[in-house]
Amino acid sequence: MIDFVPAPDWHPVATVAVFAIVYLGMFLGGLPRLKLDRTGVAVLGAIAMIAVNGWSVEEAAAAIDLPTLVLLFAFMVLSAQMRLGGFYTAVTRAVGSWPLAPTALMGALLVVVAALSAVFSNDVVCLAVTPVVVRMAWQRGWDPVPWLVAVACAANIGSAATLIGNPQNMLIGSVMGIPFGAYVRAALPPVLLALAGLWAFMAWRLRTGATPTVPLRPLTGAAAGVDLDTPAFDRWQSTKGLLVAGVLLMVFLFTDWPHEVAALVAAGILLLSRRLHSAQVMGLVDWPLLLLFAGLFIVNHGFEGTGLAAQAVAALAARGIALADPLVLAVAGVTLSNLVSNVPAVMLLLPHLQGHDQGVTLALVSTYAGNLLLVGSIANLIVADLAQRDGITLDWRRHAAIGVPATVISLLAWWGWQALAAWTGFATM
Repeated sequence: MIDFVPAPDWHPVATVAVFAIVYLGMFLGGLPRLKLDRTGVAVLGAIAMIAVNGWSVEEAAAAIDLPTLVLLFAFMVLSAQMRLGGFYTAVTRAVGSWPLAPTALMGALLVVVAALSAVFSNDVVCLAVTPVVVRMAWQRGWDPVPWLVAVACAANIGSAATLIGNPQNMLIGSVMGIPFGAYVRAALPPVLLALAGLWAFMAWRLRTGATPTVPLRPLTGAAAGVDLDTPAFDRWQSTKGLLVAGVLLMVFLFTDWPHEVAALVAAGILLLSRRLHSAQVMGLVDWPLLLLFAGLFIVNHGFEGTGLAAQAVAALAARGIALADPLVLAVAGVTLSNLVSNVPAVMLLLPHLQGHDQGVTLALVSTYAGNLLLVGSIANLIVADLAQRDGITLDWRRHAAIGVPATVISLLAWWGWQALAAWTGFATM
């Protein structure tokens, strides 16, 4: 009599295969020979995951963290309001016009960009300020590339200061339920240290000549011009956006209202306008990013169902490599963020974290990691793309000359603050 061995269930195998292909796409920025970007890969992966597991549409939708998507959408509307009101451009122009020495001007620019990125989207801030910084450098006869890289690094660092500064922080805050005020108190000191370190490094470069402050070529044509293809400053629209943002921050800090509901109401108020058409505002919403989030939520939910991720985390913990160790979590966050980008990395790690301290650590290190490589952050790519339109080449080597030290400085600032807090008994959360 022949004993038949039951055939293995193909569903877990197919689920793992879909997950692996999706994250290969996250690593490559698409899939070979296919016209797909990361969003396209995530959406197709979600469709495949639904088909493989036989989920209904309702079951798939339940895997999506809707509060995160609502919060992200609402702040995209707020950032669109500020950009269409010309606020970012006006502020950057004002700073660039100050009669300051290069080191002082660098410090002022980094602080302004970081502060804007902490409240509004770092990507939108870079989109608005990059052309202004290019003209500022040209008019003063400076090489714009170091200034642009420094701005991108400051935007990433500053965005780590709050739970609304970038998409991965919004995700962490929403899923882990971290209080807004508690997060700011924990994150602000290491962020300020990282920003100060970035300024000190850039000031050193300016003083030693690593960042030239002498004319590189005669300023003619577009280089000598100051006209930017950006919205003119609208005092009313900018004031309206600032008032709504201020009230929203007060709600986050001093009430227990659901953040996503408060933000959605704020977005609705901004959409009520007699000057800015809703199509203009909606046109600046990053719909592909929202789809990327939705797709990855579904893909990750399918993979979590296999139990493989939990088993791997448990096996590592048994060998003394536990995510509860801040250094282990930092290494995992930085590594994954540079392999698959910070949003997918955060999605992978979040289910295995416990406690708000770990959430703060992941938010900081995954954001800092975006400065390491040119492709590590959307903000970096936005700056490089806009620079290219002005005939400026910002390649990975020129970015790495500043981005790598900025990342190391930021991570050392975080580690130093952790060590100081542990030595003094100061509770970071």
